[in-house]
Amino acid sequence: MSAEPPLVLVVEDERDLADLYATWLRGEYRVRVAYDGREAIEKFDSEVDVALLDRRMPDLSGDETLEAIREKGGDCWVAMVTAVEPDFDIVAMGFDDYLVKPVTREALAGTVENLLLRSTYDEGIQELFSLASKKALLESEKDPATLAANEEYQRLSERVAELRAELDETLANFDDGHDIEAMYRDLGDAFDDESDPG
Repeated sequence: MSAEPPLVLVVEDERDLADLYATWLRGEYRVRVAYDGREAIEKFDSEVDVALLDRRMPDLSGDETLEAIREKGGDCWVAMVTAVEPDFDIVAMGFDDYLVKPVTREALAGTVENLLLRSTYDEGIQELFSLASKKALLESEKDPATLAANEEYQRLSERVAELRAELDETLANFDDGHDIEAMYRDLGDAFDDESDPG
């Protein structure tokens, strides 16, 4: 394992904001900064552990940048950091977390830390984290009737419940599940409200 700290790629077209995010993170992480999507693709490589992407950028949007990074073989964690309010289109996007601007230093650093912690969990839990984050985000932004009427949200809810059941079954097979139980507690409120929003 490398002694170097994790590498964070900050992608933000507002230079002052990009530089501020970089300053906030440099005490704990190595940081690369890109001021647009094309530069982000150039600066992205297998060393990047976390990418923080602005969703609304000129020329190449954050969505397109994310797609290009994934096509390039990027399996790093990605958080969208953006002023764009989330909508149902987030379900199909390949990011792992979503922060709505303005963000605080604590929120940004906490998001990077949480994404890096996810690296220690197996694939099923990683998928559960990602989908539960999207589900919780939609539930915070949409009214229950809108959620209940949306097929993508219903499929998302079903998949979260399915993954949770699979992980509960795995947990039952452990003799000493204390660490895993603690991990479940850390998932937080995203799983507390899995009932239908209606």
